[in-house]
Amino acid sequence: MARTIAKDHDEKRAQILKSAAKVFAESGYDRASMTQLARECGISKANIYHYYDSKDAVLYGLLDTYLCELRDRVCRVDLEGLGAEDRLRRIVSEIMLAYQGADHEHQVQLGAMGALPEEQQKHLRGYQREMVQFMSDALKDVAPEIFNGDAAKLRGATMSVFGMLNWYYMWNSGAGSKAREDYAGLVADLTLSGVKGL
Repeated sequence: MARTIAKDHDEKRAQILKSAAKVFAESGYDRASMTQLARECGISKANIYHYYDSKDAVLYGLLDTYLCELRDRVCRVDLEGLGAEDRLRRIVSEIMLAYQGADHEHQVQLGAMGALPEEQQKHLRGYQREMVQFMSDALKDVAPEIFNGDAAKLRGATMSVFGMLNWYYMWNSGAGSKAREDYAGLVADLTLSGVKGL
């Protein structure tokens, strides 16, 4: 007889993934153990193996969940009725707010994705590429006269914006929504106007 799925199945999986992000970020993925993860979750190792059959499966589940939800939130932000510059500002702000509370996940993404098989990495990079393309399209809409026909410049500008956003957690971990929105405004101003525009 097939085992029934517990009512709190999804909540337990989410708890395991959140705990895994903390353990993998603080200990390093290679050094982290399932014993540490079980202790952080407050459950037995056997219970974790009921949901994930290996540490690699936990890592993949963590990054797949995080990046899919991040992609959906960023790429589905409401831009209705906004001009090109305001669309860019809204996207940058949404990314900063989406990163809130996800410092561990972000750190694991940057440091441990390479531990996964190439096919899984390719799938995860697909989420990243969609967000990069979304940002790239917004930048191109702001200044088509600069970026049309210059893919290298557009890519450089796009990755520079992500660079400013992605490093924020390293020196301002735990920042609240207001601080994140203020920083998003700074990034948007720098992107749209350059330093002189500040």
